[in-house]
Amino acid sequence: MGHSKSAACFQRATGLCYGAPMSGALLADAFAHHAWATLRLIDACIPLSPLQLETAVPGTYGSILETVRHLVGADSWYLFDMTGERTFRIEEDQMDLQELRAAMESDGVAWSALLAQDVDPAAVVKEVDEDDGFEREAPIGIRLAQALHHGTDHRSQICTALTTLGVEPPVIGVWGFGLSDGRVIEIPPTS
Repeated sequence: MGHSKSAACFQRATGLCYGAPMSGALLADAFAHHAWATLRLIDACIPLSPLQLETAVPGTYGSILETVRHLVGADSWYLFDMTGERTFRIEEDQMDLQELRAAMESDGVAWSALLAQDVDPAAVVKEVDEDDGFEREAPIGIRLAQALHHGTDHRSQICTALTTLGVEPPVIGVWGFGLSDGRVIEIPPTS
């Protein structure tokens, strides 16, 4: 195939065109989606009554509110572990949804800033739990993967709980994220 490497078409060894080469931080879209999806889910939970927020489904972390608190609190903790910035630490156990939303907005900005740096994925970070002394050493690449996995897992649990209430969960998938920011275009078949 006669494609040349250009801004319009990136040629792989197969000769197929897959679009322009990636620019920016490799994980920027993944973490932008992570923050976007969490914020959309919090927004869907804000209108719920206190009783609805206490809904728990067997096999999930806990109630909707407990799971949102855990999700956002862990996200802030992951940022603290990787940056050492105590400003990321929050006291999520008593936070309401509006406060959790604000914390997640801040986390989204912080993830973007972290990923814009020249981060060494092999750099090992040691964490020590201030409450019980538990220690863990893990490279930043594993920690980034954990943050994404953790968010996806608990967002799914919250969506399950919403469904049991008869509430349609918001679209929070990656394709929905791409559509919302105009970088994914879907063209349905004409026939």
